[in-house]
Amino acid sequence: MDSLITAAARALAAGDPLGALKRVALRDDPPALALRGIAMAQLGELARARDLLRQAGRAFGAHEARARARCAVAEAEVALALRDLGGQGQALLAAADTLQAHGDAINALQARLVAARRLILLGRLAQASAALAAVQAAGMPAQLPAPLAAVAALTAAELALRTLHIDAADAALQRAAEAAGHAGVPALVAEVAHARTLLQQPAARRLGPGTEHLLQLRDVAALRAAGDTLVVDACRHGVQAGGAWHPLARRPVLFALVRALAQAWPGDADRDTLIADVFRTRHPDETHRARLRVEMGRLRALMAPLAGVEATARGFVLRPQGGRGVAVLAPPVDGAQGALLALLSDGAAWSTSALALALGDSQRTVQRALAELEAGGQVRAIGQARARRWLAAPLVGFTTILLLPTAQPIP
Repeated sequence: MDSLITAAARALAAGDPLGALKRVALRDDPPALALRGIAMAQLGELARARDLLRQAGRAFGAHEARARARCAVAEAEVALALRDLGGQGQALLAAADTLQAHGDAINALQARLVAARRLILLGRLAQASAALAAVQAAGMPAQLPAPLAAVAALTAAELALRTLHIDAADAALQRAAEAAGHAGVPALVAEVAHARTLLQQPAARRLGPGTEHLLQLRDVAALRAAGDTLVVDACRHGVQAGGAWHPLARRPVLFALVRALAQAWPGDADRDTLIADVFRTRHPDETHRARLRVEMGRLRALMAPLAGVEATARGFVLRPQGGRGVAVLAPPVDGAQGALLALLSDGAAWSTSALALALGDSQRTVQRALAELEAGGQVRAIGQARARRWLAAPLVGFTTILLLPTAQPIP
């Protein structure tokens, strides 16, 4: 390795991309292309960075597997920042194995952390947890650089926050803050500081008859863990009591009914009010009342392990099993597109395909939702055709963690 390449690499490690570019900006050999790509990524020119890293990966020879694997890891990290989430998982793990086989434990760890963060972003929390457990099982390198230690702790904190393990998240964020302070990289320090503020911001509203209380993530976790309350969760569209979780995201009518019953608890909910709120009509007739009876029958069968649904003279009432109380958790923002806005509120430019992948919906469904939000001025598009990306203003004053998609119930 020549002296200019060495000096540029040291500049990048110190967070000085301009210093690195001064040394390699006019060179097109593979090591220089890779360093230029990393420098452009640090400067925020992500599209250009990915192009340079691809060129570098192709330019390295077949016998330079370690260098090509490093380029693949760097390109995957840039793709993550670009919210290009498709088709990287296996390639990234293959690159990690290659690096580990060549004795490059530091970059192998970096690859596995990028893979874990991608899974967290997609809401595949069980897979992300398994990936991080594999990292711990393999053992951390003895001399872990401070920036990588901060990223490792931050990744663990993100997963703990998404699964509402608040004490574990707090401890991981403390480790991340210490490591980021040692690293002295401003972007990393800011990212950790932002993550710590999430613990202090409202995450949900607890609704009752005529009342509303703001809850932080710690309050929500305590409410779920208590086990003496039937929680109707309008953030993740499901019902929880103790360790039992019933997802209702694919059954919106049943969820709307159980939410209305929970909000009226301990009283009953009026039939005409239920029809107006759930079926969107203010002129109910016998067909609507018949449909309400059918849907209530379905809800009664579904909720039987957790609560009874009884008919009253005026309507219906919820009767939780085991003398539990009832709580309704509402999202901090109203509207049907909370998960979409929560993803977009991270400030990154998302493609429609990445949003569809994260939400588990079709691209056409996401396109319709984005069109509605754009008409309401809540999101905006940049670029055209396949290069089109979507942006939204940050949602200030509360955390949207409970609105983010997850492919599993919260354990």
